[in-house]
Amino acid sequence: MTAMRWFYSFLKKHNKSMALGLVLVTVISVLAIVKPIVSGSIVDDVITAGDYSLLPGLIALLILITILRGVLRYWSQVIFETCSQDVLYSMRDTVYRKLLQEDFNFYNKKRTGDLLSRQTGDMDAIRHFIAFVIYQVYENVFLFFFALVMIFTVSWKLALCMCVVLPFALLVTLSQTKNGRPCFQKIREQFSSLNTFVQENVSGNRVVKAFSKEEYEIGKFNKENDGYRDAELAAAEIWTKYVPQFEFLSNMLTVILMLVGSIMVIQDSMTLGNYVTINGYLWMLMNPLRQIGWRINDIQRFTTSVEKIYATYSEEPAVKHPKKAIPCRKLQGDVEFRNVSYSADDEDIIHNVSFSVKSGQTVGILGSTGSGKSTIMNLLCRFYDVTDGEVLVDGRNVKDLDLYNLRQNIGMAMQDVFLFSDTVEGNIAYSKPDCPFEEVQKAAIMADADSFIREMPDGYDTIVGERGVGLSGGQKQRISLARALLKQPSILILDDTTSAVDMETESYIQQQLNKIDHACTIFIVAYRISSIKDADLILVLNDGKIVEQGTHDTLLQNNGYYATVFRHQYGDYERYIGEISQTTRKGGGRHGTK
Repeated sequence: MTAMRWFYSFLKKHNKSMALGLVLVTVISVLAIVKPIVSGSIVDDVITAGDYSLLPGLIALLILITILRGVLRYWSQVIFETCSQDVLYSMRDTVYRKLLQEDFNFYNKKRTGDLLSRQTGDMDAIRHFIAFVIYQVYENVFLFFFALVMIFTVSWKLALCMCVVLPFALLVTLSQTKNGRPCFQKIREQFSSLNTFVQENVSGNRVVKAFSKEEYEIGKFNKENDGYRDAELAAAEIWTKYVPQFEFLSNMLTVILMLVGSIMVIQDSMTLGNYVTINGYLWMLMNPLRQIGWRINDIQRFTTSVEKIYATYSEEPAVKHPKKAIPCRKLQGDVEFRNVSYSADDEDIIHNVSFSVKSGQTVGILGSTGSGKSTIMNLLCRFYDVTDGEVLVDGRNVKDLDLYNLRQNIGMAMQDVFLFSDTVEGNIAYSKPDCPFEEVQKAAIMADADSFIREMPDGYDTIVGERGVGLSGGQKQRISLARALLKQPSILILDDTTSAVDMETESYIQQQLNKIDHACTIFIVAYRISSIKDADLILVLNDGKIVEQGTHDTLLQNNGYYATVFRHQYGDYERYIGEISQTTRKGGGRHGTK
């Protein structure tokens, strides 16, 4: 499907309305053509012939035509504007739904500003085309050729003289169309780039202020702004070059009428009334010529915008819903990786990873930055598809499971915490928006978030700033954890979720996780030994491979990478034992009374 066919799939639903609108424009144009005939009749029959009895009727006819054209113009514009808004609504909804279906790879490669510009500036160019440009082009073309025909019926000699202008108008039109298209493509690219820059800087304003880089960012903004301005000016140079040419050609029609027409009237080969009639048709020839340059600009903006939107829309996700998906309303939580490898952009991320976990077990994953810890979790959720091997849940390949059901059974507190501009309760209840408040509070208590939430000005009704602005890193992590726990998932993934909380809070959260009242397989991705030491299975990753696996005690005895990390974090085993004993005597610290 081409971009234009895709656009027409939205417009064709309004074919009848658009056709009615064009019929009204046709009637408006025909009524405009009648006016010069009436004007010529007034000159020949009333003024020249002296038949003044016709004057009241002719004037009344002119007034009636003027009123009727105004009413029909209003009606037609309402139709085109309504159709444009309906098309825009459907198109924006369709594109947005497709964006939600895209996978992680799509968003890894696309800039947010680019996607926003598709839904704003590009969409508006389409709306303007439907609401205004379509009927303007149709009306101007209709008036031009119909007026030309009418001039032929009045004086074919004068009409032929005027036709001399047409080949030149055609050449100028083709030249502008050819030269203008690259300019409008550049405008859309620069607009996307500027939009992206502004979006990133507004989102990252705290970093800008922290490093006192306001002047630096202003300089970068000016560069982007200059690029957009230059692109617009380059396009303006095109129409400033061609619009005067169209203006010159339209004025030549007046010159031809004044010279040739005057001579014909003097020689009595044409009446003065016919001259007035042709003069009335003249604006119908001149106005379309004057507007050709502007309408070409509008059309090229429209086509460029449609192509940009369709290029984004037509990208198919690599991770697709299976055609014959196996429904999995409630999973048990058994997980197995069989010789799993994953590569992206010719780079091996993980290689030949194999392990098996039973429902209800806890798995800890440890490794250096870039070792593939988060990738394993992303493959389990099927945010990416494996390059080789199989990821099995309850003995079935995740590629065969209903994608929506699979993810509904997985609760994930991500490494990069994202909170919406909503209340605290709304953020926690994101997966179950209609659940009772008691369930929200229970999840918050388990995540050790209830106490600090209650201290907020409006408690659970406190509005969280964009991306959690106003909350500490630990607070955001605990709200994110509460959001994952509220789903009561069969599989719970904690991707470095407690890195920003203190040891006491982490210990309390671990105790609460052990109290989960349903079978739940837990994956804990962490850098701290304290987060995973009690796991049933610990996986140690390095360069995308599992280099060690086992329990905490087994890995310490192996004296490998895990033992090295343990010594770096705890110094020696005796110190570690002392910390554990002290924590036990305190009964979980400040949470012991909860």
